[in-house]
Amino acid sequence: MENKKLIYIADDEINICNIIKSFLVKEGYDVETFTDGRSILEAFNKKPADLLVIDIMMPEIDGFSLCSTIRRQSSVPIIIVSAKDTEPDKIAGLTLGSDDYLTKPFSPMELIARIKSIFRRIELDKMHNDSVREIRIGDIVINVDKKQAEFNGKNIGLTGTEFNLLYYLAKNKNRAVSRSELLDKVWGFENYVETRATDDTIKRLRKKLSDSGSSLKIETVWGFGFKVNEEG
Repeated sequence: MENKKLIYIADDEINICNIIKSFLVKEGYDVETFTDGRSILEAFNKKPADLLVIDIMMPEIDGFSLCSTIRRQSSVPIIIVSAKDTEPDKIAGLTLGSDDYLTKPFSPMELIARIKSIFRRIELDKMHNDSVREIRIGDIVINVDKKQAEFNGKNIGLTGTEFNLLYYLAKNKNRAVSRSELLDKVWGFENYVETRATDDTIKRLRKKLSDSGSSLKIETVWGFGFKVNEEG
């Protein structure tokens, strides 16, 4: 591939690092591995990568702290991979700014699908030349240029994936959008990938809207998908 993407992997289990690296190298990515949080942070500060894959339980600096630290200086995509599979752990990781959360054990092919979808979304964002730079839905203003959603002029702090999901629902307001359509248009996943990505992201999105004071509701269309209405 042209202009190879650089991916950093941090996991204190060396065999996991090597397995992930071998799959990603076959896909044409440049990959560097690290076994603790401090070494990947130091490497990132010297030479920023295009995407990070990090574990939570690591020596020196844990994944949550690492994610939070990097988010203060960069919007680089971050995927957390962890044996911690409780809902609070997932919410914590995603709230701190990671773009995705994958529970161990996971299929390397699913990780690759998620990485490709993130890069595809970034490329689409670059190519996007929509004349509408701002969308209002209910009491929320979606600022396309800043890639943020605002309530009463204040950024409600969405991750890149959360923003794209809300943006897509807003562009299709008053219409029920299926989970498969969201996976295709927002994540770029192929149909064979089974994931709770939509439901998990909707849950976080609803919480951030509620915490901000917004009255905008994302309605569940049971057995199908979701929608937002013009009036919020």
